[in-house]
Amino acid sequence: MVLVLAAVAAPAAPAALAAPAYKCSNSTQSIDDTAYDGPWPDNWEITVTTCAARSGGTVHAYAEVQWDGSSFHPVDDPTIFDGAKLRLQIKRSRQGTDPVVIERDYTALEGRLEDSTSDGERRGRYRTPVISHPAGPGALADSVLFLDWHGDGHGYRRNDYPGSPVI
Repeated sequence: MVLVLAAVAAPAAPAALAAPAYKCSNSTQSIDDTAYDGPWPDNWEITVTTCAARSGGTVHAYAEVQWDGSSFHPVDDPTIFDGAKLRLQIKRSRQGTDPVVIERDYTALEGRLEDSTSDGERRGRYRTPVISHPAGPGALADSVLFLDWHGDGHGYRRNDYPGSPVI
């Protein structure tokens, strides 16, 4: 009996995929607490960074919100907002209005904005998960912050932030 051993090479593991290179833009807005008109400073400094990257025909996007809010509210006051959300979009860049390919709303922001330190400081950051979608050439990510201040009677107010560079 002859025993034949054959060596079979395992297929080579694919090269580690490099993380896509994100291109980002950021902007800071001073946003007035429209439900408060007392003597204390009430503006919130809110920065939104919007990032997009391409991997082949797929565009990936995320946004990060950073804030420095007013500190005259009680500690961990859950009544500053009736709602707060960040809308993250992937758009096709075209002349005129850029059509939305996909969008997601992130509502976990409200509780984080209302949270504070024991001294009443309201500073923090929130980063969205990455969204991905096939998109042709010339795509970008865009972010819109919606704030509904408790008791002002206006509902959600829209705060537009600059989109990412076109990728």
